[in-house]
Amino acid sequence: MRSLEPSLPSPARLVAAAVLLAALTGGAVGVDGYGRARRLHMKNKVQEMFYHAYDNYMTYAFPHDELKPLTKSFTDSLSELGNLNLEHLPQDYNGSALTLVESLSSLVVLGNLTEFERGILWLSENLTFDVDARINLFECNIRLLGGLISSHLLAKDYSSQLKDGLYQDQLLHLAENLGNRFLPAFETPTGLPYAWINLKYGVLENETTETSTSGCGSLILEMGVLSRLTGDSRYEAAALRALRKLWSMRSSLNLVGTTLDVLTGKWIEYSSGIGAGVDSFYEYLIKAYILFGSDEYWDMFHSAYLAVQKYFRHGPWYHEADMRTGEATHWQLTSLQAFWPGLQTLLGDVAAANLSHREFYNVWQKFGVLPERYLLDYGMLHPTEKYYPLRPEFAESTFYLYQATKDPWYLEVGETIIGSLNYYTKVDGGFASVRDVSTMKLEDHQHSFFLSETCKYLFLLYDDSFLRNKNYIFTTEGHPLPIRSAWHEKFPAAHIPTNWTFVKDESQQIRVSALSSQVCPETIFRKSVGSPWESACHVPDVYVSHRCRTDDDCGIEAVTCKERTCSMAGYCGLWLVIY
Repeated sequence: MRSLEPSLPSPARLVAAAVLLAALTGGAVGVDGYGRARRLHMKNKVQEMFYHAYDNYMTYAFPHDELKPLTKSFTDSLSELGNLNLEHLPQDYNGSALTLVESLSSLVVLGNLTEFERGILWLSENLTFDVDARINLFECNIRLLGGLISSHLLAKDYSSQLKDGLYQDQLLHLAENLGNRFLPAFETPTGLPYAWINLKYGVLENETTETSTSGCGSLILEMGVLSRLTGDSRYEAAALRALRKLWSMRSSLNLVGTTLDVLTGKWIEYSSGIGAGVDSFYEYLIKAYILFGSDEYWDMFHSAYLAVQKYFRHGPWYHEADMRTGEATHWQLTSLQAFWPGLQTLLGDVAAANLSHREFYNVWQKFGVLPERYLLDYGMLHPTEKYYPLRPEFAESTFYLYQATKDPWYLEVGETIIGSLNYYTKVDGGFASVRDVSTMKLEDHQHSFFLSETCKYLFLLYDDSFLRNKNYIFTTEGHPLPIRSAWHEKFPAAHIPTNWTFVKDESQQIRVSALSSQVCPETIFRKSVGSPWESACHVPDVYVSHRCRTDDDCGIEAVTCKERTCSMAGYCGLWLVIY
């Protein structure tokens, strides 16, 4: 692996994103030393990328679902939604205009309200979900339902800039119609939803009962907001019941598996990590807390995050482990794991986020893009999963880390991403996925998330004006949802540094972690009172000399989140105990 040694951001500059994303307001252009002209140039390059992908979709694929850029044709298989059952589709079915739905929020971010209006009008008059189509609940939730809800909220926020009377909640009505079609999936003994459902007929006979942790644990944002907007509690109640059931199935280590049976509530695959099949479960726990303010979500996330740091983390990498024992099972990098530094930045664990992000960047530099799987123990590509489908996760984490640190190095990382996408994947008919990163042979597919996420995060990296003076969170599909006080059960309590007692001798009064206190270690404490917290889970030893009489004098190690113990010699540490 090629080594990279950029200068690390100094601790004083590691200012993490606040929990409610108020920090995502951006600063004056050029204050970070990157340069106004250079920033404008990169912003324009991302705009060109977006419209090259979008215009080709509208020319060759619309109103079908996704673009095939090499042949300048379309696909209605909705492969990312789980392959619609084409033999049951009506002959006049023209698709769900998936890429258009996914693009609407990005059009607002780019400032193109005229095209946003056109999209709303077409969907209002043409989109229907009354089709005999078997879809994946999770993917349809994050892409179609999330896209419709987010665009509805944006249409309301920007109503003064739209044509008078244009918007009358049409997208919300479509979202409600779709949400109603989801509900039969939750009619199981456990409350865990089927992974697959037919939009017209509900759960089909002999439907598979296997689903993933993400599939039943990453529905709460979209369905929760749908309930808040419509006043119909059924959507949020169904998603929350499933999430609670899933959490009740965790092991004694607070780890979850990857796949399970929705009828029995038993695990099928015990090996787990932070990648495919599990990733958005962790993401939605903290984002649900931010969006809805319920301590129940925070408590779940708190325990889950500590378990991940304790059992999955190995230096900058995160391997997979058996949920029952914590023993490592697979030592591999997956491209979906690249979202994790962004999540850690939201939490304020910026140092850990930066460490992992730089290793993902090393792999990107080695191959030109990020392969789907890379075997860490062998230092080689996975023999079959060598593809790169234009995924956004690495760009997403780059955006979050830049917002948190304002270190221009992340803008340079963005340049690398943009250069690779244009060099390797841009074709005359759009942007094509990479079938094999070792040869850069392309595949005839432009996924809708390239427009909803990849281009959006890259654009926001260089122009965050959309976020200024506003509080948003982004769903796992990159759709912005506003943070509203009316949606909160309660706001987090204010933690004021002056309320904390610190003394200058060896006695250390902080006996809880930043994570337990629901505060950001990079903002409030490091800047204001010089807290010794080194990570979100870190609990310092009672004495700065690390001397101890009992285990109670020892804290939690900053990197591994493991409990330190007192040795026979009277020092705290991670001692190997031999029986």
